[in-house]
Amino acid sequence: PHLRKSMATPRSAVFFTVAISCVCSTVFHRDQQTWFEGVFLSSMCPINVSASTFYGIMFDAGSTGTRIHVYTFVQKVQGQLPVLEGEIFESLKPGLSAFVDQPKQGAETVQELLEVAKDSIPQSHWKRTPVVLKATAGLRLLPEQKAQALLFEVEEIFKKSPFLVPDDSVSIMDGSNEGILAWITVNFLTGQLHSNGQETVGTLDLGGASTQITFLPQFEKTLEQTPRGYLTSFEMFNSTYKLYTHSYLGLGLKAARLATLGALETEGIEGQTFRSACLPRWLEAEWIFGGVKYQYGGNQEGEVGFEPCYAEVLRVVQGKLHQPDEVQGGSFYAFSYYYDRAVETDMIDYEKGGALKVEDFERKAREVCDNLENFTSGSPFLCMDLSYITALLKDGFGFADSTVLQLTKKVNNIETGWALGATFHLLQSLGISQ
Repeated sequence: PHLRKSMATPRSAVFFTVAISCVCSTVFHRDQQTWFEGVFLSSMCPINVSASTFYGIMFDAGSTGTRIHVYTFVQKVQGQLPVLEGEIFESLKPGLSAFVDQPKQGAETVQELLEVAKDSIPQSHWKRTPVVLKATAGLRLLPEQKAQALLFEVEEIFKKSPFLVPDDSVSIMDGSNEGILAWITVNFLTGQLHSNGQETVGTLDLGGASTQITFLPQFEKTLEQTPRGYLTSFEMFNSTYKLYTHSYLGLGLKAARLATLGALETEGIEGQTFRSACLPRWLEAEWIFGGVKYQYGGNQEGEVGFEPCYAEVLRVVQGKLHQPDEVQGGSFYAFSYYYDRAVETDMIDYEKGGALKVEDFERKAREVCDNLENFTSGSPFLCMDLSYITALLKDGFGFADSTVLQLTKKVNNIETGWALGATFHLLQSLGISQ
């Protein structure tokens, strides 16, 4: 399996810090204490050797891979909240859902990643370092009995480990929580939640099996016209934030491929090849997703290219998503497969990310799809994926062509996504963080 490793140590002040000097002074309001406050602070200054250091281990079990985040925190001053010192990140492919009928083998991938935590955390801290795994849409799509069998084997691995295993250490996370935690993480990392106003950014996450949209509505009209299940409230800084958030299961990038191919209901019937105008005519290949093998290929006869491809992906999203008018003028960060496909087509830099308009995805989709026979790529699905992203943004969520999206993988050298927010919530609930 593919193994990826990176060590991220924040190099600049993040979240609530306005300024940090070489003597570690911060301009920061301390009169409103919440569990969020301070925990995302990073420092460029040397750590006091007497400071209390502690760790948190969060597994993200996604549909396409399992990732481990090992976070290091420092309690520099007793009674004050800790600072985030750094992150170690690794991933393994495929995801747990690929082991739907071999749960013990799936759990072995978690065991392999646990070795990363052992190497990263001093042995003296193992017993008081919590370890948690939260699975997302890949396991949500599995039959409950098979999903639970996988989770049971993972929990057995945790129990044999030297780390602290809390109650409900292994679970399937609700999609709306995934969106909320990602929104909190990004807005903390960009410092938006520390501003006097509520000029926050929205978040768009595109996974393999599901996609999430989360933002803070500014207009009463949005609140009035939004279905009840799409709104959630929480308290922060003595203010109540009412977020618009929803997770669409089955509309992640890879699940959308199956829907576009018409393969969702057939579960890869042996001998059947699923064809699409989004693929090169000559293509004949097989693809495994969720433990199921699918045969697919291009249209040997009939149309190929952007227009017929777009018609195929449009059927997947049209009428399936709620469209709040407010998103057209909002500011959004997009990550996961939005980022990956933009990098693969040289629209943004891998390290730096970049800003793109929605119409940029459509322009690139046309370029790729209308040159299928000549376009070389590591993914034969590139035309389909870009067309789907365009349809999801425009016809699904209702974004305008001119809407600017900030594509990012990391903010201040910390991975975007829900894992960081979930880790701090865990540490607070266990009383590890003061």
